[in-house]
Amino acid sequence: MATETLRNFPAGTVTGLRSHVRWNLIFWLFLLSGVAFLDRVNISIAGGSLASAYHLSNVQLGWVFSAFLAGYALFQTPGGRLADRLGARRVLAAGVIWWGVFTALTASVPAGITGALWLFVAARFLLGAGEAVMYPASNQFISRWIPIQERGIANGWIFAGVGAGAGLSPPLITYVMLHYGWRTSFWICAVIGLIAGLVWFIVARDTPEEHRGVSPSELAYISQGIFAGKSSAKDQTLIAWSSILKSRDVWAITFSYFSFGYVAWIFFSWFYLYLAQVRHLNLKASAFYAMLPFLAMAACCPLGGLISDRLCQRWGARIGRCYLAAVVILVAGVFLVLGAEVESARLASVVLAGGAGSLYLAQSSFWSVTAGLAGSSSGSVSGFMNMGAQIGGMVTASLTPAIASRFGWTASFLVAAALCLFGALAWMIVDPERAIDCNEPVVAEA
Repeated sequence: MATETLRNFPAGTVTGLRSHVRWNLIFWLFLLSGVAFLDRVNISIAGGSLASAYHLSNVQLGWVFSAFLAGYALFQTPGGRLADRLGARRVLAAGVIWWGVFTALTASVPAGITGALWLFVAARFLLGAGEAVMYPASNQFISRWIPIQERGIANGWIFAGVGAGAGLSPPLITYVMLHYGWRTSFWICAVIGLIAGLVWFIVARDTPEEHRGVSPSELAYISQGIFAGKSSAKDQTLIAWSSILKSRDVWAITFSYFSFGYVAWIFFSWFYLYLAQVRHLNLKASAFYAMLPFLAMAACCPLGGLISDRLCQRWGARIGRCYLAAVVILVAGVFLVLGAEVESARLASVVLAGGAGSLYLAQSSFWSVTAGLAGSSSGSVSGFMNMGAQIGGMVTASLTPAIASRFGWTASFLVAAALCLFGALAWMIVDPERAIDCNEPVVAEA
């Protein structure tokens, strides 16, 4: 299996493209990504109202946040393998419907019921299990639909949905909460998810060959970009887990993504409450400034993907994927240190948003590299990698308030900055040109 070697790729070999179906479907993955983060970040905005209604402490609310991430982390790898075997179309559609249902159930816990905390924990765990298929299945789609020279920008647009969904959450959820109550905000999110899942199932197909809208010239262009320099038959064979777990590249990129997830989930879980409770911004101001990191993520994901693709084409995947990711993750750590020390709440929000944006310049590198290393097993490998990120998020959901309560919020951000350093160093181990050894292919799986 060949990996991403972009410098000498004959991009102009196939001409006369008459369709752009692959980009239409990338747009829908962008929307699904936004819906996914709308459904998961809504509770951080409504967390204060929910905690007040059910008499939960910040530590108990952290358990609810962690429950989502536990389900999300545990089902990343099986979700990715499922996408490898069944295809992204069905797996994603089922996942979106699943998480819509459990978003609605989160708002349906009766007031005053005994054991409400554990009902929230169960609902959020199952919501996380359903959302676990989102990005491994998307990466599986990337491996079948997107030529290697376009994978950075394609992944960038998919993950721009993270910033868009998370960025829309503060004003949308705050508006609905103020006018209709926090429960209604969850029901609205659930309906949006159910509609999005249905549309995806209608418009998507697992491979370009199955889609009637793909012209022969677009199909030839996709095939050339995916199979250039590799055996297509071999690439379609699932890689055995024993081979995946022997890869030092997989372990290094998973550790780096653990660090990435730890930092990112400070913004997803605690940033809104940090602005309100620590920086003492009012509800509307907190909602506005809480948008900034997510808007930065939305802008920097496609920008990072574009830069990565351009660097790969000129200097190779080592620089375009690995070095770029290492540098921008380090810069994110610097922003976190500076933001924690700034006295002005509004300036701190802007500086910390810069850290979130810098972090997400690296996002497409993680997913493009795993798609290149694993081919048609990219769902499995990226799911394993993303499990690392969600374990990082699960740790930060509970550890961040614990550190803050004992040592202060500055210490929480300094710990995150230290993880940025280690996450950047891990990229120095990764070789994007070293394919996973697939001498032990999967013949059959139970």
